[in-house]
Order: sequence, then C-alpha cells, then structure tokens
Amino acid sequence: MINYPEFVLSLGSGFPENGIVTCTSPSNIALVKYWGKRPVQLPENASISFTLDSCKTITILKYQKLDTVSEGFNFELFFEGKPKPDFKPKINSFFERISGYLPFLKHYKFTIETSNTFPHSSGIASSASGMSALAFCLMQIEREINPGITDETFIKKTSFLARLGSGSACRSLEGPITVWGDHQHIEGSSDAYAIQFPHKIHSNFNNYQDTILLVDKGEKQVSSTVGHDLMHGHPFANKRFEQASDNIIKLKEVLISGNLDAFVEIVESEALTLHAMMMTSLPYFILMKPNTLSVINKVWQYRKDIGSKLCFTLDAGANVHLLYPEAEKNEVLDFINNELVVYCQNGQYICDKIGLGAKIL
Repeated sequence: MINYPEFVLSLGSGFPENGIVTCTSPSNIALVKYWGKRPVQLPENASISFTLDSCKTITILKYQKLDTVSEGFNFELFFEGKPKPDFKPKINSFFERISGYLPFLKHYKFTIETSNTFPHSSGIASSASGMSALAFCLMQIEREINPGITDETFIKKTSFLARLGSGSACRSLEGPITVWGDHQHIEGSSDAYAIQFPHKIHSNFNNYQDTILLVDKGEKQVSSTVGHDLMHGHPFANKRFEQASDNIIKLKEVLISGNLDAFVEIVESEALTLHAMMMTSLPYFILMKPNTLSVINKVWQYRKDIGSKLCFTLDAGANVHLLYPEAEKNEVLDFINNELVVYCQNGQYICDKIGLGAKIL
C-alpha cells in the first residue's frame, strides 16, 4: 500500500546491470523515548536521540540484474561472514513493505553482507543500525536510476524506508541529534521519517560521550516489538504520551541552552519511565537486572559526591548507557574501571560518543 506517493521512485535512466555498495550506519540512543506505535511503524509519541559514532553496522550490498522479474525477493544474507537464515524473514518483510517505493527490488538478485562493531543483542540497537545501513545502500541504487534526486529528498526517503524496517532505524541516518515524530514545537518533524534537530546545539554537547556498560549480553526475554504492542490498552499510555511530548519541549530548550542539570533530570526520568511502562503492562515484564540497579545507584552516589554531570539512560534492556561531557572523560573512565566494571558481564563496556550518521565507504 502506497501512503506516501512523494517517496515513489521516479524511473530515470534505466536499471544498472550490477554493482556493489558498502556503507556504515550507526546505532542511536533515545533521550526522550518512544514506546508504543501504530501501523505501519508510526510512533505514538515523538522521540529525540543521540546518534552514536563507533557502534555501527557495516553493510556490503551486491546486486545483479535478473533476466526476468522475480515473483518474490531474491537475496542471500550473511552476518559476520556466515549465512543467517533466521534474519531472512525480517528482511523479506522489510522488502515487502518498501517494494512499492523501490520498484526495482524484484529486478535484482541481492547479496547482503553485514557485520556489527558491537555484540549483537547487547542492548545497543542493532536493528536500528542494520536496517538504516541496508536502506542507505538501497538508496544508492535509486540514485543511479534517478540521479536527479535532491540530497534532501534522498535522506528523507532513506529515513522513511529505514523506519519500515525498524522504527528507531530512521533516527540513525543523520547526527548528532535527531527527532522522529510529529511535534508542534519541532519545525519539520514528521511521523514518517526523522530529521536533524533543527536548532543550534550548545557547545556543552560537543563530542558528548556514551559509554555502554554490558551488564547482560543475552537475548532479551521480551522483544521490543512485543513491548510496543503492549502499550495498546495500557492503563497509563495516554499520560505517558503526554509526558513524552512535554519532555520534548523541555529537552529542546536544554539542548539549546546547555543546561546539563536539566538534561540529567529529563534523560534519567525518561529511562525509568520506559521501564515503568514495561512493569505496568499486561503481561508485565522486567528487563533490568540486579546489576542495572547497582550501576544506577553508584551513578547517583558519584554525582552527589563530586558534582559530576554524568547520567544514565537505558534502552529496552538491562545494559546502561552512561552519558557525560567530554571534559569529564578521564574521571568517568576511572570511576567505571574502579567501581562499575564489576557489574559488567566479563568486565565489558564500550566507549562511544555522538556521531554524524550513515556514510558510504
């Protein structure tokens, strides 16, 4: 079904015979969370995220034109160099959703080779980086077919397509801060795709750090898709959507003013509210682990003791993202190594910072 005709490919100079595209796209971490969506892949509330830098997916897309148009989608998928049959249904579903916008898909045999710079299912959004990387590669083929596409339309459509694979993937294509979801206080915002934060960001957020503590590297007991669905009929859903909308307004001002105390309060409240929604749905579930809570309490004590601007946020999982200004990097890393690494599985954590989005290699 075509709901956004502006994103339907205008056929230009014909289809290329074959080619290869390699790109990277990072994960992202939401500051104001979205939890709950409506068909197809549209958010119940707007969200704002930091785009990450080194936590990313590298995707190589090879394409060979078929002699006759395929009835289904013809592709092979390799993850970390090995065939990954359990990923194929998700890619097939993605292709079904986007085929009306990219009518060349059934004209090609694709080989998709993908790898991550971070552990899969580690609480870093691998679906966000993976789907945004694949969408970005596919749009390079569109650019060959339709070289007249503007840069603005290109990035909007890529974000639009990525969203149809994984909601949060639409926020990974640009940086350092993106907004997804229609909000009256964010000019140009849309439910259909993400945009760059449309205001000058205060220098306090330059090279903002994100260190991810790998508290639990196992698969989540409840997938994000299932969790989002549990917001339908949730007793606190409407109040939550109102709260998120209010926090977008507050965070917008914070990102412009550089008020780090207000940043800490909004970001930590959002993280805990996300998990409160999980604990109060039916069926209810808890994705935090005991070590998650230990880290949070240690962070609070550290901030109280030395007046740090360190704060935490959480995705839909047990691992903890520690956000802090670049000026505090050495002290925070000492704190992690001295007091927090004991709560990490195998002592593992990942140092990252905010980045600029997808790029061609």
